[in-house]
Amino acid sequence: MLIYFRIAVHYNIIDHPNERSSHDNITIRGGGVIFIFAAVCAAVMHPDYWLPVTGILIIGAISFLDDRLTLSSRLRLLFHLLAVTIMFFYLKLFHIEPFYICILLYIMVIGVINMYNFMDGINGITGAYSLVVLGGLQYVNLRQIGFIEADMIWLPMLACVIFLYFNFRKKAKCFAGDVGSVTIAFWIIMLLMHLILITHNWAYILFLVVYGVDSVVTIAHRLLLKQNIFKAHRLHFYQILANELKYSHLWVASGYALLQGIIILLIVSDLRLTTFALFMITIIPLVIIYISLKPIMMRKSH
Repeated sequence: MLIYFRIAVHYNIIDHPNERSSHDNITIRGGGVIFIFAAVCAAVMHPDYWLPVTGILIIGAISFLDDRLTLSSRLRLLFHLLAVTIMFFYLKLFHIEPFYICILLYIMVIGVINMYNFMDGINGITGAYSLVVLGGLQYVNLRQIGFIEADMIWLPMLACVIFLYFNFRKKAKCFAGDVGSVTIAFWIIMLLMHLILITHNWAYILFLVVYGVDSVVTIAHRLLLKQNIFKAHRLHFYQILANELKYSHLWVASGYALLQGIIILLIVSDLRLTTFALFMITIIPLVIIYISLKPIMMRKSH
């Protein structure tokens, strides 16, 4: 990371605040390259995982170039599709699922990757949230059902800790950039899909429910306001808290991570709840909190 900081300063890889930003200072961008380095370590330590690592490196490389050059959305999408296709080959999805299901999964995976990217807007949120999700996956992997080599989770967890050392601050030393949020999103989705395919339990998708509810309900809100949902905005729940109400970035990021951690504990606990029940008792309260508190928060901000 320290070597990357020198490179970033030399080549002017820095983040300038814009209308979507939740910060006011120029900061080093692309600190998420630590996840690419973690992927390289994974390939060296466990060559059998070269296929998913290849997908991680492809989507990480195009995201890093986008941070640097601002590529066209079509070019980004092409490489995202390539990386996801490699992921699906690794998971043997094309052998076990019909064509139309694979198409739906392409849409879902790319949508979740973009959701994760859009949620990366304040100090600490991507690193803390990802660390909690990966911790939950590692617990399942080590204590309940071994679905992957443990290092494939330990390495991104370690990368999150290192990244948070520089990012979980009032004035961050670096931001993840697309290379960070997109790469770790891809890695987490690969792990989740692997687990779901082995267990046939879709409740594990709730490991991302806090981000999911914020993203989906914010899109619905913006559609009601007749806004272009593809343009930059500051209407996510966490953005209202951090930007308008001026809550500490670190408290907001910690709150998101803690809430997702509580939900993960509920999912991995042996409570004999059905998948439907888990969806209801996690999604409905989150949606109610969102739609009841957000109007109040927006009035207070004015």
